[in-house]
Amino acid sequence: MRTTFRTFAANNTNISTKMEKEHIIKIGCDRGLCHQAVGRQDRQLNTYDWLADVPGNQDSTDLVEVQFKHTRKGYYHNVNNLPLKKGDIVAVEANPGHDIGVVTLTGRLVKLQIKKANLKSADDIKRVYRLARQIDMDKFREAKAREHETMIESRQIAKGLGLDMKIGDVEYQGDGQKAIFYYIADERVDFRQLIKDLAAAFHVRIEMKQIGARQEAGRIGGTGPCGRELCCATWMKNFVSVATNAARHQDISLNPQKLAGMCAKLKCCLNYEVDNYIEAGRRLPGRDVILQTIDGDYHLFKSDILAGLVTYSTDKNIAANVETITAERARQIIDMNRRGEKPESLHEGGKPKPQATHVDLAGGDISRFDKAKKKKKKKKPAAPAAKKDEK
Repeated sequence: MRTTFRTFAANNTNISTKMEKEHIIKIGCDRGLCHQAVGRQDRQLNTYDWLADVPGNQDSTDLVEVQFKHTRKGYYHNVNNLPLKKGDIVAVEANPGHDIGVVTLTGRLVKLQIKKANLKSADDIKRVYRLARQIDMDKFREAKAREHETMIESRQIAKGLGLDMKIGDVEYQGDGQKAIFYYIADERVDFRQLIKDLAAAFHVRIEMKQIGARQEAGRIGGTGPCGRELCCATWMKNFVSVATNAARHQDISLNPQKLAGMCAKLKCCLNYEVDNYIEAGRRLPGRDVILQTIDGDYHLFKSDILAGLVTYSTDKNIAANVETITAERARQIIDMNRRGEKPESLHEGGKPKPQATHVDLAGGDISRFDKAKKKKKKKKPAAPAAKKDEK
């Protein structure tokens, strides 16, 4: 495949520039995938830069995305035209001083990320000073080493003031001049005295930032019941309210223990497929519609929304004489009932169509994988020796 692409790039006269030839060779070598687009995967909210190998992508804009602790991100102008790429540690403008972060995105996709973050003011986009030096990294590590101790002490100060709040995390600025205190509170909290006490205790500029239970779960991270890392810790930036109607539309059992996520709120993934279920549910007959046949009346017992199948029972409360038909056949019977007609049975032609049987691949006899145990032969008891005749 590598030779084919190189031959194509060399012989094709429509390709005029050397850059385009190298671009085709690169795609052929990487088999359509770009290793530069992936970058570092050890950071939260990582963005796949699918335009990373497009010629001129880096020069299309001077904006870069910089990520700090956990899920905090910022967008900055590369005014000094530094050759930045994903994974570079840079010193950026802050108020006051400077901050240290990691470049996570460059090129055209940064503009889309800014639009998604709703940054409408140009003042929100500051500048990139330089690549981080050794002295910057020493100050950065020194500031990060104080975060846990500061969080524990700040909780004690808040408890002493009798404030109904929980300080979940503390983040120091890269130069150690400012500290951001992330807190959770159900009601409005007057923390004016708390800011004074924190500033006197830690001798830094204090910034209080309120977060919700979902944001806290995203900052802490974890594994969901699906076996994957939490969505709020990997790619979700904007949180949409989740209602119990999303579970009802998908016929999910309203069990609080199963519907709640790691943040003790309704799972965000309940909203992922609810639109498809609502669209598919419009094709199904109503729950209160009764199908009338010559044999009797049938009440809706259950429905398979995505498969378009509905199951009816002759009893309204229990499963009796259960029949499963398609939603299209159910609508045909409803139209017949409106005209005063009653079919012989729910199934078209009077006979139910054979349903496809699902084969359980793991339902067979799996004991064949076990090693057969060799049965130990029981030793027969030795026969008693014959007594010799005494002479």
